[in-house]
Amino acid sequence: MKKSKKVWLVAIPLILILGYMIWDSYSQPSIGDIPGEFEEVAFVRNEQNKGGVERIYAVTVGDLSNAKYEACAELFPTNDFNSVTRVFFFDKNKPYPTTLTLEPPHYDTSKYEAINIIKRRGSND
Repeated sequence: MKKSKKVWLVAIPLILILGYMIWDSYSQPSIGDIPGEFEEVAFVRNEQNKGGVERIYAVTVGDLSNAKYEACAELFPTNDFNSVTRVFFFDKNKPYPTTLTLEPPHYDTSKYEAINIIKRRGSND
């Protein structure tokens, strides 16, 4: 009887911790949860795994007046060791790129106009 009680004293906290971790993993915010009707439409990343990682995103914005650009950009990953993440925001009601390149300016600037650009850098602490 005592052995069964000890097992439950260990098992119940472990089950609760595991349940919380699973719930927390699936309840993280996405760009759809932020005001502004954001939608990721293009992405490119350099293939190199040595040195800095460069990620470039194109995101459309449906509600320009309520858009929280900084909050949206915070959700995109940035690695350490001199990595760069660039997020280009485009008006959903105007033409926007569906492909990006690693070479600047990353999209055809004669066809598309970004309404906001946010650049995040990783640190090498």
